[in-house]
Amino acid sequence: MSADPTTADLSPKSALRWKIAIFAIFLTSGLSIATWASRVPAIKDALGIDNTQVGALLMAAGVASILGLSLSSPVLARFGARRGMLVMMLTFAAGTALVGVGTDVVGSYPVVLAGLVLFGFGNGCLDVMMNVEATAIEQLGGKTILPLFHAFFSFGTVIGAGVGAGAVGLGLNVFAHTAAIGVLIVVIAIAAIANVPMRASVDPDPAEHGAGWRQRLALSLSAWREPRTYALGVVMLGMAFAEGAANDWLALGIVEGHGGTEALGAVGLTVFSVAMTAVRAFGGPLVDRFGRVAMLRVLALSAAAGLTLFILAPNLPLVLVGAALWGVGASLGFPLGMSAAADDPAKAAARVSAAATIGYVAFLAGPPILGVISDRIGLLNTLFVIVALTIASGFASGAARPLTPTGR
Repeated sequence: MSADPTTADLSPKSALRWKIAIFAIFLTSGLSIATWASRVPAIKDALGIDNTQVGALLMAAGVASILGLSLSSPVLARFGARRGMLVMMLTFAAGTALVGVGTDVVGSYPVVLAGLVLFGFGNGCLDVMMNVEATAIEQLGGKTILPLFHAFFSFGTVIGAGVGAGAVGLGLNVFAHTAAIGVLIVVIAIAAIANVPMRASVDPDPAEHGAGWRQRLALSLSAWREPRTYALGVVMLGMAFAEGAANDWLALGIVEGHGGTEALGAVGLTVFSVAMTAVRAFGGPLVDRFGRVAMLRVLALSAAAGLTLFILAPNLPLVLVGAALWGVGASLGFPLGMSAAADDPAKAAARVSAAATIGYVAFLAGPPILGVISDRIGLLNTLFVIVALTIASGFASGAARPLTPTGR
């Protein structure tokens, strides 16, 4: 790799190292999120807090994530992907470790809250940057691989959950667990960033460095004035609702709505997760063959049909079939929306940031909203809201038709 390589200068070996580095970054993000999620019960017990206070921690992390998403575009325009991703990975590594410090070392709820703010902001900001990098790799190779990057995020959550379960089984306290993961994130960050080009195709052009900060900020926010951003937002909103609702309500829907056991509820969530991850891992060639728009419409149909079957199924085997179709349908909406937002490298960061913000607001805010509605009309009936949103996602899928890149 040359002293100042760009994507146009990369050798095949350097391009492969870049791809592996971004795979590792996606996996690390998933690992960090599952690490925190796996220790929530232990944190609650150690601090002696109630569910309302746990909810406040979740809200703080969610708000910080959305703030990170919103600021990612100007950060990327100012510092570039390489430095930006390194700083954000170090930020959420510190936040992960700080959660453990607040839990077991000082026993302080505010310290845990501060850790989750760092954790959420770093992950949110990184999310846009790593997706922009992944789409640049996709464009360089000419094949759809963004879903595979998202599959690595899912692999990271599986690994993080498994490590969390092992830590609990071994009797490790939260500090020992999160400190170890924090150090691991730092090591992965340094190793991965070393293989990211100094200036990728989505980084600011050196010729533009003379532009004022306000001018670059205005450019980074320009995507919010484009109708296509909102259409892609509808695509991602529907699928983000479908994914987020499954994570929070699918198992409970089997137990309370269909009279299944808690174990069967866990099985249903596993069926959904496996189906979604499998399509993300192997769906890229199908997108290349049939096109983004056709795939998104088929997947929206699958999600709507799976949800409807899940709601109305007369027996538990059909409920699990519905969960599988639901997982297949929810699998590619988010990554393909990201890929479509980044079609034009000159405006990729701004458009990905805007579309991702819409999607993540839905992912974070959707499940609590559904909870409020379900108290009035029942959980299974509430899921018809998701059916409607996935149908809307299918109708909006035409916005994902590839763009012709413009010059800088």
